[in-house]
Amino acid sequence: MSDDHTHVQEFFGARAADWDTRFPDDGPVYAAAVTELGLREGDRVLDAGCGTGRALPPLRDAVGPSGTVLGADVTPAMLEAAVRAGRDRDGQLLLADVAGLPLRSESLDAVFAAGLVAHLPNPSENLRELARVVRPAGTLALFHPIGRAALAARQGRQITPDDLRAESNLRLLLSGSGWRLTSYVDEDSRFLALAVRLP
Repeated sequence: MSDDHTHVQEFFGARAADWDTRFPDDGPVYAAAVTELGLREGDRVLDAGCGTGRALPPLRDAVGPSGTVLGADVTPAMLEAAVRAGRDRDGQLLLADVAGLPLRSESLDAVFAAGLVAHLPNPSENLRELARVVRPAGTLALFHPIGRAALAARQGRQITPDDLRAESNLRLLLSGSGWRLTSYVDEDSRFLALAVRLP
């Protein structure tokens, strides 16, 4: 998501209507990733780059009726698809860019971000913005429903040493953006990096 949102909006806008049908079996792995985020009843959580809102139901289940669930995306068609799927009942949807979130500093307990990091044009600044809105010791989950190698194979490419999601690269990126990597899993069935917000 860049200052010029045209490319991201065109890419995801063209795919929004059938996004969920293209990946119909992702629900359980989303729910498992949300569980690992360690949310509690009453917590405040943001799904950054929420797309069609597939993470919103498990996020709502995790924080309960007293919690706050927000879903932010820069592509209107994705948010419209989330509404059509009824996921706006599980969280408040925001048309917003992670480069400048319309949220108070330290107002959240956690951020869940599925597939987001690969689409950030300025990952360090964007992750710093996510840190801004999370309280100290709050958590971040960078997630993808398949691992790096499986995703690269699906896209017909090879993983390169400069891959942002490689553990050493991601650890360095997060530490320079206000986060400390606490857990890293990269297997065929999922990618999940958990981080804690530094004081």
